[in-house]
Amino acid sequence: MAKRKRGFTTFNLSFLDIMSCGFGAVVLVFLIIDHSIEVQSRDLNRDLLSEVNLLEEDITTGEAGLVKLRNALSEVDQQRVEAQGRATRVTEDLDEYEALIATLRESVSSSPDVDRLKAEIQALEADVKRLRESAEDTSGSSARSFTGDGNRQYLTGLNLGGRHIVILLDVSSSMLADRLVNIIRLRNMAPAMQRSAEKWSRALNTVDWLTAQLPVGSRYQVITFNTEATFALPDTAGKWLEVANQPQLESVTRALRDLLPKGGTSLENAFLALGRLSPAADNIFLITDGLPTQGTAAPRGSTVSGKQRLDLYQQALRRLPRNVPVNVILAPMEGDPMAASAFWQLAQATRGSFMTPSRDWP
Repeated sequence: MAKRKRGFTTFNLSFLDIMSCGFGAVVLVFLIIDHSIEVQSRDLNRDLLSEVNLLEEDITTGEAGLVKLRNALSEVDQQRVEAQGRATRVTEDLDEYEALIATLRESVSSSPDVDRLKAEIQALEADVKRLRESAEDTSGSSARSFTGDGNRQYLTGLNLGGRHIVILLDVSSSMLADRLVNIIRLRNMAPAMQRSAEKWSRALNTVDWLTAQLPVGSRYQVITFNTEATFALPDTAGKWLEVANQPQLESVTRALRDLLPKGGTSLENAFLALGRLSPAADNIFLITDGLPTQGTAAPRGSTVSGKQRLDLYQQALRRLPRNVPVNVILAPMEGDPMAASAFWQLAQATRGSFMTPSRDWP
C-alpha cells in the first residue's frame, strides 16, 4: 500500500525552534538596552552618601561645640554672679571705711592732744633736718665721695649704702694684738689694759667711723661674735635700729667699749645671727682679723690647723645670705696667711669691698 504524503503547514515547526526564536529575541532586546544608566545611578548614590556622611559629622561637631558653649556660658554666668557679690562686699567695706575715717577725723579734730602731737612731729622733723645737715657737713671731710650703686667712699671702696645695714664685729681674743705672743700677754693683764689694746681700739674706732657714715634714713644693727654671736644691745635682738636715733647709737658705742675680747672665732654663728633680722640685711660690714677657729660647736682638739680653719670658713659661707654685699675690713694677724685671699674672694663674689687698713686708720 502506497504511503500517504503529509501536507506542509505553519504548525509543523517544532517547539524547540519556537523557543530558540524567542530566546534570540530576548538577547537582541538585552543588547539594545543602554546599561550606562545603572552605572550612573550607582556613582550618583555613592556621592550622595558621602555628602550625607560629611553633613552628619558636621552636625556631630556642631552639637559638641554647642555643649561647650553652653558650659562656658554657665561658667560666665557664675563668674558674673560672684563678681557682683564681690563688688557688693567691696562697696559695703568702702562705705564702712569711709564712715570710720569720718569718725576718726571727728575724734582727732576734737582731741585736745592734737596740738601736742603736731608739736612733737615738728620737733622730730627739725631733729631729722639737723641730722641731715650735720651728715652733709661731716661728709665734706672725706677725700672724695662717689654716688653710683649706693654711696661708696672713693679711697676705701666701702659701699656705705643700703636700707638695712649690719656690722659684724669680731670680739675674739685675737683682736687684742697682731702677734700671738702679745695676745697671750694681754689676756693675762687687767681688763683696763685689754680694753685699751691698740688693735682692739682700732676695731672700735672703725665701728664708730662706719656708724657716722651711714645714711640718715637707713637702719642698722651691730652683732658681735666670738664663739657665740650676740647683739650689741641685747634688748634689741632681732630688731633694726634707726640711724637718726643718736642716743641709741651712743648706747651701742658704750656697750662695745665695755666688752673684753675673748674666746675663739665662729664665723658660722655670726652668719646664722643674720637670719634673726627681718627684713633681711642688704649690706654687711665684717670687721675681723682672720679665718674662724670653730663652727657652731667647739673643736675637738686644742689646736686648729690652717686647712681646718679654711674648711670652717667654707662651712660658714653656706650660712651667709645670698645676694648681699659683704665689705670686709681685715686686721691680719700672724699665722693666718690664707685669710686675706679668702676674704678678698668673698668680697669679690658678693660685689662688696675688701680693705686692710693702716694702723692710723680711721
